[in-house]
Amino acid sequence: MSGAKNCPETPRQRMIGMMYLVLTAMLALNVSSDVLNGFALVDNSLHTTIESAETRNKVLYSDFQSLFKQNPTKVKEWLDKANIVRRKSDSLYEYIQNFKVKIVKLADKDKANDSAYVYQIVAKDNLDIPSQYGLLDGNAKILKKKIDNYRDFLVSLSAGNPLKQNVYKEVFATNKGKDGKSWEDDTFEMMPVSAVVTILTKYQSDVRASEAEIVQFLKAQTDASDFRVNKVEALVIPESKYVIRGDRYKARIVLSAVDSTRTPKYYVNGSQLPASGIYEVGCTSVGTKTFAGQISLPGNDGIMRTYPFRGDYMVGEPTATLSNEDLNVVYKGIDNKFSVSVPGVAAANINISVDGGTFVRVEAGRYVIRPTRDGEIRINVFAKIDNKNLSMGGGNYRVKYLPDPKAFLQPSEAGSKSIRGGYMSPYQLRSSTLIASYGDDELVKANFKVVSFTMIARGLTPQTVSGARLSPSFIDKLLKGDILMINNIKAVGPDQRIRDLGSISIQL
Repeated sequence: MSGAKNCPETPRQRMIGMMYLVLTAMLALNVSSDVLNGFALVDNSLHTTIESAETRNKVLYSDFQSLFKQNPTKVKEWLDKANIVRRKSDSLYEYIQNFKVKIVKLADKDKANDSAYVYQIVAKDNLDIPSQYGLLDGNAKILKKKIDNYRDFLVSLSAGNPLKQNVYKEVFATNKGKDGKSWEDDTFEMMPVSAVVTILTKYQSDVRASEAEIVQFLKAQTDASDFRVNKVEALVIPESKYVIRGDRYKARIVLSAVDSTRTPKYYVNGSQLPASGIYEVGCTSVGTKTFAGQISLPGNDGIMRTYPFRGDYMVGEPTATLSNEDLNVVYKGIDNKFSVSVPGVAAANINISVDGGTFVRVEAGRYVIRPTRDGEIRINVFAKIDNKNLSMGGGNYRVKYLPDPKAFLQPSEAGSKSIRGGYMSPYQLRSSTLIASYGDDELVKANFKVVSFTMIARGLTPQTVSGARLSPSFIDKLLKGDILMINNIKAVGPDQRIRDLGSISIQL
């Protein structure tokens, strides 16, 4: 819009621009309360996971310190590295915590608190603050750099273990997404406060989990287990503590530091187990299950000694996790991208069915779904476990038509930006095309086509035009200073609905 450089913006234009920003914000704020509540549930779960990880880490560091007292020469090198891990982990964790608190305080103002728990946030659906603090203020780039440095540090400590290195590269990946957007934009652009805080809490959880894993790895390098064992105790090692109803619970009962020349006897709830020590029981009801038993082993003096143990596991109903990658609804006429997962089940063993729509499997765990009816569709999830397809539940999704786009004038010059009003020369007008899109507020990708509009100017007979190109003959009749109104703009989208996009005002 080269003409705008010579024509200062009028108060009326500034007012129109501000009204547009307000309307844009109102549209963007249409975030489902169910989704916001879902973020609170996930955030609370992540905080519980973090607390467990921190408790585990304290025990790890304490054990490491004990090993150092027993053998300083052998352990010092690895303990020093573990202390560096602790400092760097604490530094990144606290930075992310402060990052969350600042976002919450900007969003909630005097109602904010320092905990940054999603369920305590008032402005959960605020879409402006994350973009402002993360992108406009440049803090997202600083956070990305700190995450990159922490990831590279963990990778360097895992030298010689490519599998562990790849895990850290995946967990703390900050490269561009498949759509080419930067990590900063993907994380903060047009994201509600509750989503951003939950994402950051997830990174804190990853920091604590990775800290535990790398410290355990460093501790293993000391070969300290040669002298660490100083007592005999019974252990219950389950294949999983979470079992789906209808499946079977399996655990190995072992005796730590057992003498390989002697075979222990294993008992659970009064019944003796096979010599392998494997305890297996059918699971027919949900809830927490407990069991107890003992391991019997003769000592060097021939006297039989017993070592008691207790165990528990959870039997739950089949569950599935569905994530609509675009929004919390499905739209008619476009591809709705879904990621589907089931805890403990490989993506390749997951399938779905759609009641009220069609679907295409893009890759393992990823689907494109198109609704074929109005109202609501049902997505059902199935998992292949032990060669059986078990129902994992699913979810219902509302079917909506795509929201109306906005009309823009797109000059033909390379690099020219589309506009919704202002000053243009006759030359620019002749080469411009009307387009319809969501512009910078795009939440879903959809192609719209302008099919007709009306050109109006004072002193001239209005002209209705088919298609998207302006009428050159009408423009030739305009004089400098004239105002061209492009009214009654009609566009059709992928759902085949005709949309009325209002008008655009241009002054020559």
